Amino acid sequence: MTYCVGMLVEDGLALIGDTRTNAGVDNISTYRKLHITEVPGERVLGVATAGNLSVTQTALAMVAEGLKLPDCEVPETLLTARTLFRAAQLIGQAVSQVRAQLAPQMQAEAVNTEATILLGGQIGDGKLGLYLIYAQGNFIECGVETPYLQIGEFKYGKPILDRALRHGTPLEEAVKLGLISFDSTIRSNIAVGAPLDLLVLRRGVLKGFQRRIEPDDTYFRDLGRHWSEALAAAHRGMPAPPWLINGA
Repeated sequence: MTYCVGMLVEDGLALIGDTRTNAGVDNISTYRKLHITEVPGERVLGVATAGNLSVTQTALAMVAEGLKLPDCEVPETLLTARTLFRAAQLIGQAVSQVRAQLAPQMQAEAVNTEATILLGGQIGDGKLGLYLIYAQGNFIECGVETPYLQIGEFKYGKPILDRALRHGTPLEEAVKLGLISFDSTIRSNIAVGAPLDLLVLRRGVLKGFQRRIEPDDTYFRDLGRHWSEALAAAHRGMPAPPWLINGA
């Protein structure tokens, strides 16, 4: 399992993905889930993956080599896609094809072929965007009302984003909220873990900021501690249930 989140706010885009893969508590390893395609000044694309690793790896390899969509005779890649929407179509087509090829054998072995992908970024003067691509190849676009999309083990981090993240949230604050959602998820689920990979892209600036956040990263460690202390102080400052007072 994994956890990845994309946040699209007025100032720009942030994508964060963990790196943990596991086949049981005694077989844990690290694999990069956030893949970045960048030509500074021309395009910046981030692709975050969750689900069956062989499906997502094969699909991304197909896109990297070049894939023909039904309406075009020329193979396209993330480096040649004209728009972000077109890039989402390429990835969706690749995931759908891979699952169709692998499904009979994997289903015979009772292996789950589900996979989901986040695609975010900007190509040329096109709009900055964020898509969630499903295993069937279809996808949805992130909107203003809910300015984030998640894949993988997201239930522990979702309440934080629901309560605090808005379209007008400054990009730095969005990154902070995203990291808090990871801290909460890592504390509650052994299947998610650091290092974390981060891509930040400011709106209208076709050059991304990348960082790998290691388990001993000072800021991430202090952020988790401050969040725990703030939660403890908040619940202590709230009134007790009135129907439990006076010996109830």
